[in-house]
Amino acid sequence: MNIDIETVCEITKHAGAAIMEIYGTDDFSVEYKDDKSPLTAADKASHEVIMSGLKKHFPDIPILSEEGVDIPYAVRKEWQRFWLVDPLDGTKEFIKRNGEFTVNIALVEGGQPVLGVVYVPAQDKLYFGTQDGGAFSQQGKEPSAAIKVRTTPAEEGLTVVMSRSHPSPELEAYLKDIKVAESLPVGSSLKLCVVAEGKADLYPRLGPTMEWDTGAGQAVVVAAGGTVLRMDGSALEYNKENLLNPYFIVKG
Repeated sequence: MNIDIETVCEITKHAGAAIMEIYGTDDFSVEYKDDKSPLTAADKASHEVIMSGLKKHFPDIPILSEEGVDIPYAVRKEWQRFWLVDPLDGTKEFIKRNGEFTVNIALVEGGQPVLGVVYVPAQDKLYFGTQDGGAFSQQGKEPSAAIKVRTTPAEEGLTVVMSRSHPSPELEAYLKDIKVAESLPVGSSLKLCVVAEGKADLYPRLGPTMEWDTGAGQAVVVAAGGTVLRMDGSALEYNKENLLNPYFIVKG
């Protein structure tokens, strides 16, 4: 892979710092994109930091960012590998000021995320992992620690993580057939990280997401020994013509 993941982690942290400068102000404006999703100055500031950092350190690898230009599929489909970026995942959580928003950077090769970094700026917590190097978390300046998914669910049932901002009737129907001991409402790509570090068994996503919402978190989950699969058991595909994800299930 020949990618220094520590460099990617530092870029992610710098983007998080730019977000927190705006998060700490008394007020910030909110715009709305064509799809009605919110956009803040923090999204834009993080995007600029990430684009600058990745272009400086990895000039030969193209970048697909949620807040970047609309790159035609005719161009993207030729990419053998690329950076997949969500500068601020969980903008609704940012606006609510609940701290559950993340910065996501993934490296995609052959249609699959092989490296992922997820940073939680409000908690100063970092998750990162690679296909062949395992998964880790790091709190502040403490040493990083290896993380693993749960391998054996508790007798009383599964701990299920679900979206704080996007509950769905489909999810309620899916969970009727599962023995659920505890439900954890969580925002942004933190949901995948909660499974990756063994704090939950299952994250069913029966609602819309985009590739940049899941790429980095998926890389961390898989590096931690888990799976992220479509409802039919097949792998999520990346760099599709339509960047909308199908429904999927994250398991430990």
